[in-house]
Amino acid sequence: MSTILVVDDEKSLRDFLAIMLEEEGYKVFTAHSEDSAVKLIKENSFDLILTDIRMGKSNGINVLESAQKILPDTPVVMMTAFASAETAVDAMKKGAYDYISKPFKIEDVQLIVKNAVEKKKLSQENRLLKTALNDRFQFSNFIGKSAAFQKIFDLIDKVSRGNATVLIHGESGTGKELVAKAIHFNSNRKNYPFVSVNCGALPENLLESELFGHEKGAFTSADSLKLGLMESANKGSFFLDEIGEAPLSIQVKLLRVLQENEILRLGGTKAIPVDLRIIAASNRNLSKLVSDKVFREDLFYRLNVIPIHLPPLRERKEDIPDLVEFFIRKYNSKHNKTFIKSVELETLRIFENYLWPGNVRELENVIERAVVLETGESIQKSSLPDEIIGVMPQIQVPSMDKEDIDLEQTLDQIEKKMLSNALVRADGIINKAAKQLNLSFRSMRYRIQKHQLKGKSKDNE
Repeated sequence: MSTILVVDDEKSLRDFLAIMLEEEGYKVFTAHSEDSAVKLIKENSFDLILTDIRMGKSNGINVLESAQKILPDTPVVMMTAFASAETAVDAMKKGAYDYISKPFKIEDVQLIVKNAVEKKKLSQENRLLKTALNDRFQFSNFIGKSAAFQKIFDLIDKVSRGNATVLIHGESGTGKELVAKAIHFNSNRKNYPFVSVNCGALPENLLESELFGHEKGAFTSADSLKLGLMESANKGSFFLDEIGEAPLSIQVKLLRVLQENEILRLGGTKAIPVDLRIIAASNRNLSKLVSDKVFREDLFYRLNVIPIHLPPLRERKEDIPDLVEFFIRKYNSKHNKTFIKSVELETLRIFENYLWPGNVRELENVIERAVVLETGESIQKSSLPDEIIGVMPQIQVPSMDKEDIDLEQTLDQIEKKMLSNALVRADGIINKAAKQLNLSFRSMRYRIQKHQLKGKSKDNE
């Protein structure tokens, strides 16, 4: 139930408003003077304050100013029988939500009260959301104690204090957007929007309209003006995910944003200034894309002011136990499985030997699946997907009792099995498979040919 304070020196009006508002479902307090109103404001939390401006020796403007100091989120509506443009403007300048002239219609008061109370609720929801976001992306919530991760952690901390453009690169699932949000919510822009767009998820014409907006009549279906995402994110941070997928025509316009701090709506002729911190990310090798003439060199250097490389999970395996523990707690809560406490040692060894092509995102999915399926207190091997369990090839080592052991043949079998598994996990891409086995591309290609396996040389990173 929303609570309203009515302040007026006329008892009949106070009583009338109290009865009317209580019938609307509000809880109502009343005060006859500035002093009694301020006392109530100090003792209670109100969703709305209705106050007369002139109350004998008392002044409603003082009630407004006191409310703004004590309850800054609570809207204040001014009432007066001395209506004039001057008093209205003065009250609104000082922060009044609205202004009612006496005598007033009941319907007008009901509508203003309803809108003001909803504004208070929205303000509270926004504050809670911002608090939750700020808490979620505090550095203390980042999981990882490996040297590789701590280095990234320190860099993010330093970067958050400034406004320089950041380019995050790393494989899919390494947490690029999480890092971008951490930078924003630990910066001086945290009270302004964080807006993101995936440059590879939209066709070229739609991406341009989403980023920069369009004027009415810019194209056939443009029947009204539309603000772009960059314009709506003014004073905040803008995250360009998968920037390597942006078409060249869009890259030119993004370069203008970085160079001139302005945008041009589709179909428009007037430049619109914007104050944005640009954070970009890619799982592709942008330097190679520049060499291939599919990514602008000038845009690359504008973006690459502060590069942050996120290592894949296979390069920071010492973080796996902590990540597993974190995800168990998370999905215990989500799926009401609070009895699951840990993982079996055998399960953890499987995790540490798996190369995690999907990185932290894949690990999280595996843990959620295991939490749902598990019936005991710890996650067993049987709760893991087949592709995770099957990553450790069961190589039958011949018994030393045999006299005709062929060492070369046995090693060839092991090598072929490991190469095959790596290619499967890398979708057949030789570069990716070579990285998993810590081999050069040429060495990997030689071994593939040797065992008559199939692989693709195309590098999709």
